[in-house]
Amino acid sequence: MSPLDTRVPALLLRLDRNPFHHGSLGAVRSLGRAGVAVHAFTESPGGPLARSRFLHRAHPFPAVPAADTAAVEQLLLRTADRIGRPAVLLPMDDAGALAVAALADRLREAYLLPRLPPGAAEQAADKARLARLCRELGLAHPRTLVPDSQEAVTAAVRELGLPLIGKWSRPWLLPKDSGLRSAVVLTSADQARRLYGASARAGSRLLLQRRLPGGRDADWFFHGCFGAGGTPLYTGTGRKELAWPVRAGATAVGSWRENPQVAEAARRLAAHLGYHGILDLDFRRDARTGAYHLLDVNPRPGAQFRLFTDPSGLDVVRALHLDLTGRPVPAARPVPGRTFVAEHYGVPAVLSAPSRGAAVLRGRRLETAWFAADDPAPFAAMAGGWTARAARKGWDRLFPAPAPRRVPQALTPSPQRNRARESGEPRCTTW
Repeated sequence: MSPLDTRVPALLLRLDRNPFHHGSLGAVRSLGRAGVAVHAFTESPGGPLARSRFLHRAHPFPAVPAADTAAVEQLLLRTADRIGRPAVLLPMDDAGALAVAALADRLREAYLLPRLPPGAAEQAADKARLARLCRELGLAHPRTLVPDSQEAVTAAVRELGLPLIGKWSRPWLLPKDSGLRSAVVLTSADQARRLYGASARAGSRLLLQRRLPGGRDADWFFHGCFGAGGTPLYTGTGRKELAWPVRAGATAVGSWRENPQVAEAARRLAAHLGYHGILDLDFRRDARTGAYHLLDVNPRPGAQFRLFTDPSGLDVVRALHLDLTGRPVPAARPVPGRTFVAEHYGVPAVLSAPSRGAAVLRGRRLETAWFAADDPAPFAAMAGGWTARAARKGWDRLFPAPAPRRVPQALTPSPQRNRARESGEPRCTTW
């Protein structure tokens, strides 16, 4: 008999189109194997998520802007009518999580939702506000500057040193066709100034952040499900063993490792916010001081959350379903050393560091993102789609399209730049 209330379905929400989002597949499999009817928005009928045998029903992917909360509300209410009964609503990206948090009071009759204090999700997800929050709580965080002019960018680069990290305070607002990434490594002041020049397209402020030195044991993550008031229900800490792209990418291979310092920092943050729901946090250890710096907070499940699956099958997604349906969450039984591999990232990451990859994978109990003996179709769909995508990128590199002609435009100094020039000082906010 399933420990979950199988009378209550679940709906997965993403507003960021990504057919290779393996976290969504993990949630479908986790809840579906427990007997829950899982609904999800899928990009295409032949995509990996839609092909899962554990998906109860695929709904057309929403063509609504994340910032248009009225459109998101109408989408979710129409979908609730199709489902026919209140469902656990599970956002799988930041844009979806923040939209649901803003609409929570309007959606409670149609969905089962965590009860978050007003503004808690956005306070954690906004990178600029997170820097201030860490300072208030005494949590380690890389020195971060928020320039408000090109002159302030130059001053920030001089103060922080190169290389440094450039990141957008609200990356979920980045337009798909902008060519901008949520975070990049900057190696020159010119790069930083050009990135700052894209602020209007990005839709949020640029943060310049001191880059902490990496290394084999530098990158860590925390996944947790919290009950009302920030009470921990199910948590786990892990280490990023390999990333793709190397040194600055997503987790390609990660392992379950106990880390009391990371766990304590995450619990303090959740308790301070009174956070109810699932959190995914990224940390980096400063080799010089030994401190674990909190880099990012995501108010939803991380893509590799299935790493933290105990012998009973419990994970953060099942824990949230139990909590929202009024059932107790059993005590976790950690499995340190368990290893997660995202195949589409893991294969190139292992090939780029074969000795490291062999050492990480040897003799481990593996959780794969895509392949599952009881659900093979998503792996086949991913492999075909990923291969086609790589072929298109290769073709575009070999035969690039001619660049459109650019018409010069007059440059008008901004009010911020005028004020900086009048004062003779670059302006920059620091956290």
